[in-house]
Amino acid sequence: MADLLLGQVLSFDGDPFVLGPEAGRMNEAVVVDQGRIAAVGSAASLRGAYPQARVTDYGQHLISAGFVDAHVHYPQTAIIASWGKRLIDWLNQYTFPEEMRFADPTYAAEVAARYFDLALAHGTTSMCSYATIHPASVDAFFEQAQARGLRAFAGKTCMDRNAPEGLRDTAQSAYDDSKALLAKWHGRDRLSYVITPRFSPTSTPDQLAAMGALWAENPDCLMQTHLSEQTDEIAWVKDLFPQSRDYLDTYEAHGLLRKGAVYGHAIHLTPREKARLAEAGASVVHCPTSNTFIGSGLFDMGLAQSLRVGLATDTGGGSSFSMLRTMAAAYEVAQLRGQALQPSQLWWLATQGSARALRAEHQIGNIAVGAEADLVVVNLASTPAIEQATRRAEDIWQAVFPTIMLGDDRAIDAVWIAGRLLL
Repeated sequence: MADLLLGQVLSFDGDPFVLGPEAGRMNEAVVVDQGRIAAVGSAASLRGAYPQARVTDYGQHLISAGFVDAHVHYPQTAIIASWGKRLIDWLNQYTFPEEMRFADPTYAAEVAARYFDLALAHGTTSMCSYATIHPASVDAFFEQAQARGLRAFAGKTCMDRNAPEGLRDTAQSAYDDSKALLAKWHGRDRLSYVITPRFSPTSTPDQLAAMGALWAENPDCLMQTHLSEQTDEIAWVKDLFPQSRDYLDTYEAHGLLRKGAVYGHAIHLTPREKARLAEAGASVVHCPTSNTFIGSGLFDMGLAQSLRVGLATDTGGGSSFSMLRTMAAAYEVAQLRGQALQPSQLWWLATQGSARALRAEHQIGNIAVGAEADLVVVNLASTPAIEQATRRAEDIWQAVFPTIMLGDDRAIDAVWIAGRLLL
């Protein structure tokens, strides 16, 4: 039976970085049938067209596509909000010791379940995650995503140098393990495998070449890694790859730059790197709470004019599981660069923008006929502070902005996954 949901239904007809706030369109109702969006329109017309549908009236709540978190490290769930240092120190002190625990499949399953519970409570319905070097960590992630019916992306993190012994693989084992996991999970239900070298400092040229070869053999997959997060990291890359023109060239030289490449952070880019990313059709992902928490720098949202830009929590270098908090941080970072982001642009980044970065915009990230029915219902008056600000709003974006800046999991009233009410 179809479901008819009533509320303030938000869809995007285009990119608000190009079209402005009018790219967002409001309707009164959406019909969900067999896991997909069947219709969007006025309440009266859809009641008439679907007289047998179950009706859920969310009043003045906002009904949106679920949030899409385009860069996550689910194995770092337990170390979120650890006292921060610079990136390399943070990896050595917190990340690598925690990731070594994922050799235990039971621990991996426990953390994966907790991560998904936290993400869904904040309205995140799709995510692209790094696992650890352990195949069991990939299995744990996908098993938990599959049990919840989610569209999710992940891959085994590959590292064969500059990491503790318990977290290093080899070029050959990284290739073999990744190939086996890809065959096991890619395209199964709503799951997608992502080829995942952590970043150039922890992969030898041989391992990067092996990942490039695997990607060439499986061109429908995504490839994710990190790029130009911190200035000392970039200097390290220059020392490790003296023959490379720049950081991006360490990937490009090994077949890891083309459509479907997803680079986290991308803060300190050279003009050549910006041009090549655009030319190749690659994506970059802005991780604002992480970039401020670890002191990495201020992302240039002007890149959204030429690149596919996603938005992400970067759990657990990022300091929140909430895409609302992430939108707020993106706004603040842009302000520091003299770029005033509109609420429509922030919401788009957290939904359709991130879906585009993952080459999944035809499936998720928007309320459009035929799209998968992953929805979040947001209470735009979830706290007294938000309610008093919303009451003064003169249009929908003025009403949404207080929730972006002040909202948390209390604003998430309901989450629908593939047309099924999950929470």
